[in-house]
Amino acid sequence: MARNRKKPFYENVTIEDIGAEGKAVAKVGEMVVFTKMAIPGDVVDLQVTKKRKRYQEAFIKGYKEYSKDRIDAFCEHFGVCGGCKWQMLPYEKQLFYKQKQVGDQLKRIGKVELPEMMPILGSAENTFYRNKLEFTFSNKRWLTYDEVAKGQEIVKPDALGFHVPGLFDKVIRINKCWLQPEPSNKIRNFIYEYATNNKLRFFDIKEQKGFLRTLIIRTSSTGETMLIVTFYHEDAEKRIALLEAVKNEFPEITSLLYVINPKGNDTITDQKIELFSGREYILEEMEGLQFKIGPKSFYQTNSDQAYNLYKVARDFAQLTGEETVYDLYTGTGTIANFVAKSAKKVVGIEYVPEAIEDAKVNSDLNGINNTSFFAGDMKDVLDDRFVKKHGSPEVIITDPPRAGMHADVIQTILKIAPDRIVYVSCNPATQARDIAIMDEFYQIEKIRPVDMFPHTHHVENVVLLTKKA
Repeated sequence: MARNRKKPFYENVTIEDIGAEGKAVAKVGEMVVFTKMAIPGDVVDLQVTKKRKRYQEAFIKGYKEYSKDRIDAFCEHFGVCGGCKWQMLPYEKQLFYKQKQVGDQLKRIGKVELPEMMPILGSAENTFYRNKLEFTFSNKRWLTYDEVAKGQEIVKPDALGFHVPGLFDKVIRINKCWLQPEPSNKIRNFIYEYATNNKLRFFDIKEQKGFLRTLIIRTSSTGETMLIVTFYHEDAEKRIALLEAVKNEFPEITSLLYVINPKGNDTITDQKIELFSGREYILEEMEGLQFKIGPKSFYQTNSDQAYNLYKVARDFAQLTGEETVYDLYTGTGTIANFVAKSAKKVVGIEYVPEAIEDAKVNSDLNGINNTSFFAGDMKDVLDDRFVKKHGSPEVIITDPPRAGMHADVIQTILKIAPDRIVYVSCNPATQARDIAIMDEFYQIEKIRPVDMFPHTHHVENVVLLTKKA
């Protein structure tokens, strides 16, 4: 079956499963082989690229037979763009494998006793569901295989779109993205055409030169739109002309902002963002609550599913109105403000000071007066003095980043010993690791995955932990 090569070549291999990080899984004898862009039932030829003692990684050299479950991708950029990699998998199958992923990781990594999982909460919309996208300007467009084969001069070398996975200096020119509702595609394509027609220089990330750098579009469920254009250097005449053209073409834009970013990287969180027209924020709404979203604000990128996720977290918390709640990694206080009406007091902690200021603004905006927010490193802020000052919580809600919680934070939580811990996670692997550390004192009572990102392998998971008898 294997050719005599330094790195094996396997023929007619059947994909059997989908594992962690959305990788397709096959077995060749006793060897587990991981690959991409395949689903269970596909029969493929595989070229191994990485050999390990217990597994190998490979890329697909050819498809011999397609799975009966495979469907046609709806996006013209599928397979080149790094997003929406599960388009060829029916949505109900996506949900099946996401739920399976959560269960597998809790069992394999957590090694804890599990109750029966609640069914995964699917997204009502599986296209045009994102409220934020970032696009990159590049003078080195990703060329199609046909363009490379023809060897002809490239007439339009510039691109406005997404980075090719693994290639920081190559960008795919996106015609239509199925992730964000209009006016996202119209704005992006208008700016691309304007920039091309007016010979504005697209950024060269290797040479660190050019004029146009990045584009961020934010939309909200209330119908508002924010646009942030990042320029590498100031050229007031060209900048104003571009922004005026956008303003005139899209009068519905609520917030039009720009940044001059001469740094080596694209992040703008440390940059001054200037208002060109409109106001400095857009409004999001959830269950009658309003949230101000600024250019640097964090907000869940699927607004509708964020509401469903927070409802699960609130239900798991079982609040009666008498509890003190700690909301760890509170961000802009969305969960804290969402549950505040059901609690006596909510205390939010977050590393980013700007996010904490947003959380306070959102409480004031909604007339919520039983919240308080504090900025600092979680493992430093959450100590005995903090708990003594603000009261010991009956409920802790924690929604950490992908890396999970620091070991010191877990030990502090165990010392506080709340009645209930609601653990919201965007990474079931690190969630399982953290729950294993708490297993001596807490048991899993409820599990509910929530799909925030259709057509990707990513999944959120909410777990309710209660004290062991």
